[in-house]
Formats: sequence, C-alpha cells, structure tokens
Amino acid sequence: MALLEVRDLRTSFHTRDGIVRAVDGISFDLEPGQTVGIVGESGSGKSVACYSLLGLLPMPPARIEGGEAVFDGIDLLRLGEPELRNIRGRRIGFIFQDPMTSLNPYLRISTQLVEPLRLHLGLPRREALARAIEELDAVGIPDAASRIHSYPHEFSGGMRQRVMIAMALVTRPEILVADEPTTALDVTIQRQVLDLIKARQAELGTAVIFITHDLAVVSEVCDYVNVMYAGRFVERAPVASIFETPRHAYTRALQRSVPALQEKGRELHVIPGLPPNLAAPIEGCAFAPRCPGRKPGTPSGPRPELVETTPTHWVQNCAECID
Repeated sequence: MALLEVRDLRTSFHTRDGIVRAVDGISFDLEPGQTVGIVGESGSGKSVACYSLLGLLPMPPARIEGGEAVFDGIDLLRLGEPELRNIRGRRIGFIFQDPMTSLNPYLRISTQLVEPLRLHLGLPRREALARAIEELDAVGIPDAASRIHSYPHEFSGGMRQRVMIAMALVTRPEILVADEPTTALDVTIQRQVLDLIKARQAELGTAVIFITHDLAVVSEVCDYVNVMYAGRFVERAPVASIFETPRHAYTRALQRSVPALQEKGRELHVIPGLPPNLAAPIEGCAFAPRCPGRKPGTPSGPRPELVETTPTHWVQNCAECID
C-alpha cells in the first residue's frame, strides 16, 4: 500500500488578473522508502503541488479546488491547521529552496533545531539538544557541538543547506519533501548534498518527494519521475524509462537541455518560447506552441489526458508530442 496517494489535485490562485490554475489535476503515489521526482521548468506548478499537501500556501489567494492526498488513511487536504501542524515537521519533513530565507536569521541554529523536537516529541531541552547535535554531526557539520550555537549567517551556503536537511530529518519523518535543495549550490557541494540525502534516506527508510528543474539531478536520486508542464503531468515513468525511452516532446526537450548529455563544443539546446499564461484558458496541448512537431493550422481540441503506453509508463495523448 502506498504511503501517500495524491489524486486529481487542483490548486488555483484567485487574483485580480484572473484565476491562475497552478496545479490542474495531478495524481501520483509514494511508496515507503521510494524517491519520486517532480521535474519541470520554473512556474510549472511543482512547488505549489507539494505546498498544497501541507497547507503551506497563503489562503487567499490560493485555494485547493479539488482532489485528495491520503497519508496513512488521512486526507491531508481536509485537515485544519492544528491537525496539519501535528504532521508537518514530525511525520513529513520539508527542505525549502533557499536556506538563508528559511532559517530565522535572529535565532541560533540550536534554537531552530531543538524546537521541533520539543514541540512534536516532547523531549526535555537537554535531550533535544543532544539529539540535534547528533543530527548535525550526521549531516557532516564539523565540530557540531560548538557550531550548533552559531547563527545562520555564520555558515556557508552548503553548510546552511546541511542544517536544513538536519532540521527536516531530526524528528525521523516518514516523508521528506525536498524542494530544489541544490539550486543555489556549486557542483561539488551539490554532489555532497545529494549523497547526504540518499545516505540519510537509506539509514532512516524515509520516502522522498524530490522537486527540481534538472533532469540530471533526477537521474541521480529518483526511482520514479513525474514530468510537469503548465500545471499537469505530461509524462510519468520509472527513471530508466524517462531517460532511455522518453515519449513526450517536452521530456525530450528537457533531456536535450542537460549540458552533460551534449556533445562537447556543440551549442547548448534551449527550449524555444515561454511556458503558457496559466491565468488564460488553455486549449489543446499546452506545449503545442513550443513543440517542434507541431504543424501550423492544427486544431487545438480538448487538453490531452495521460494514457498508459506501456506498464508503468504514462504520457499525455497528444499525437504531435508523442514519439
């Protein structure tokens, strides 16, 4: 049985310029110990989808329009703030994109790491501090016993991200949501952070939802991949299938955009055009204006739906996008 089952999740932002359909009916499962990736360009709805699950969006303007997210028999979308607060940080941890804005600059690291242990697990302060030091040591912070009393600005970007990982895992959650955890890091530190997340996952048995725009990162950490565009999944498959037999034109375009997969000396591939305006109605395939297989004058028709092309491999049934 899946640890988390998300079905037909729909999230919109009601603004003065109209209704922005940021997440428009996505579904996925997360098994215990599994890493599921959600990949796509900025603005595709990746982060909004996961923020929706944990009630982290400002409401208004955000609104959960429909769907369900069943975790351990509980629909997260139907819970009030007090019930969600008991799950966030305790059973579901979250690594945010920018550790400098996610960590409170006025509080010592010790205060911020001890708080979830005292709040969720009821540990005495001394025991909580010892466990926090142990977690900092586990994520590779040197001299953790003294560094834990430092402020966030006294750490480098890579060290702050390690602190965020420690904070997300200190309560031993069943699910870890990692939202672009390596975006602001250089390549060397990125590798260290990815290895750290995998090592801690293997040790604790945590299931991971990994949000990123980088298919190269997906290949390193994920078991199953959801490719997201304009609020919907355009392709879903095991990571090997995504790289060996990508079916949708958008997935292939993302793959060609990975520098490491390009022939040395060749001009880097760029996906032409821009993602669509999600506040305007979308007819037909959302990727059609940027699709190289699109023929001029082709009628739009209804938006395509996901269909199963082979066992475990799903793709939007747009004839011009499917290879």
